[in-house]
Parts: sequence; C-alpha cells; structure tokens
Amino acid sequence: MNTSRFSGILPQLSLLVASLLWASSFIALKLAFVHYHPMVVIAGRMVVGSLCFLFLPQVFRGVKIRKQDIRPIALMVLIEPCLYFIFEAKALGLTTASQAGMITALCPLMVSFGAFFLLGERLTHKNVAGMVISVVGACWLSVGGQVSASAPNPALGNFFELLAMVCAAGYGVILKQLTNRGYNPLFLTALQAFAGSLFFLPALFFPSTVLPATFEPVSALAVLYLGSVVTLGAYGCYSFGVSRISAGQASSFINLIPVFTLIMGMVILNETLNAQQYVACFLVFGGIFLSQHRGKKPVEAFAAK
Repeated sequence: MNTSRFSGILPQLSLLVASLLWASSFIALKLAFVHYHPMVVIAGRMVVGSLCFLFLPQVFRGVKIRKQDIRPIALMVLIEPCLYFIFEAKALGLTTASQAGMITALCPLMVSFGAFFLLGERLTHKNVAGMVISVVGACWLSVGGQVSASAPNPALGNFFELLAMVCAAGYGVILKQLTNRGYNPLFLTALQAFAGSLFFLPALFFPSTVLPATFEPVSALAVLYLGSVVTLGAYGCYSFGVSRISAGQASSFINLIPVFTLIMGMVILNETLNAQQYVACFLVFGGIFLSQHRGKKPVEAFAAK
C-alpha cells in the first residue's frame, strides 16, 4: 500500500480501533463486576493506566503546559474520566441498556454541533446527513435488542446518561482544541489516567465501597485489561484520530461501539442478532461512511468569539 495513502486513512483506522476497544470494555466490565465493586474496578483501571504511562517517559518529554491552557486541561480531565464514569455508573444502575444506548447515540451530534459553534469546524450537509443516519441506526439497534437489565428509575437513569454524554461531547471538543494547540494526544491520555486515579482512589475508603476479600483471577485480569489495553489503546487512538480530523467526524465512530459490542456478545456470550438489528448495523456503517465524505456545500461555520 502507498505510504501517503496509508497515512491518509490512519486517523480513521485509529478511530476504528478505539471503537473496537471501547466495545470490548463492556465485556471486560461485566467480568470485573461479577466479583468487584464498581468503584474498585474504576479506581483499579485508572491506577493500572497510570502505572503503564510511567513506563512511557517519552510521552512527557518536551511537554510545556501553557498558562492559558491550564483551565481547558483541568476541565477536560474533570469531565472525562471523572464525572463521566460517575454518571455512567449511576445511569446503568437505574435504566435499561436499550434506553441508555439511545441516549449514547446523541453524543456524535453533540460533539459535531459543539465543534461547529465553538471551534468553527466545517460541517457539510453530507456530514450532517451521515451523522443523522448513524444515530438513527444506533437508536434502532438499541430498540431492537432485548432488555437484559432492570430499570428501577428509568427517567433518572436516562438523565444521568444524558449528563454522561454531555461530558463525552465536551471532552471531544476540548480534546480537539488542545490537539490543535500542539499537545501530544498520548500526553493528554496520560493526564486523564493520573487525574482519574487521584479522583477515584479516595472512593475506596467510602463506607458504601465493598473491598474485595479474595483474589478473583478473571475479574482481576479484566481490570488489568481495562487499565492497560483500553485506557492506553482506546483513548490513545481516539486522541490521535481527533488530532488529525475534525471532532465531528471522529465522534461519529462512537456509533460503531454498540455494533461491535453486539458482535463480540455473539462470539463470546453466544448472543444473537435479530433482523432489525442487522438492518440497524448497516445504517450505522452507512452513516459513518457518509459522514466522512468531504462535501462541497458546507453549512455556514460559526465560532464563539
């Protein structure tokens, strides 16, 4: 393959890998939650990620944080992973996976329009159409699936999921802003891991947190996988992709997560897809493809002054 052509599609490949790894995290979380409290899993994940970055000192070399960037960096690590994981955990405990999935599908549109208004990113009519199609596909995918979790308070749970998606959208926009200013995507990922560790470690001492009494190999390996492969791989690949293409285009890959999750569920958990979900998968992939097209008719850009 031609080198220049490969480098041209590298951002899309990175985002594809990020979506695949994030989808695999749902399988790993299910295995980890079997024996470990959610706060133990999240704190462990952040600590493992931080330890991995200690073995990558080159990520921190030559990095100079400018004074004007301190506030956006602090805001980025606050909303994700800190607030994002809190809202996500609360949401999944109160609503069904299907309803949460529909709200998750709103994230790409939030990022795209946020980047449109705040960063002045170019947005074509084909980009908008593609994102809408992928969102419809993701919603259909969620609705077509069978509910497998209880929903003691779906209204409140959906509200928490919406807050999580607001955090994810804000993270995507700020990340694009910081990479545009020259910050290394892996350095920003490392900051997230360290900030997450400092934020979630105190939760281990809360009375409501049940510390593990025994060592469970499968759950422990799941935490290691989440902290190393998913934290470094998924966030690193996504950060790299965002640094090379628009935040709106990059966020549209998020709609691949439910597709990959269902595929892995079929292979690993012996789950099946129904006819509606197959059609929905084609819509998601088709919308992703269309949203990446560089159309000639842009929507008039707007950037906050």
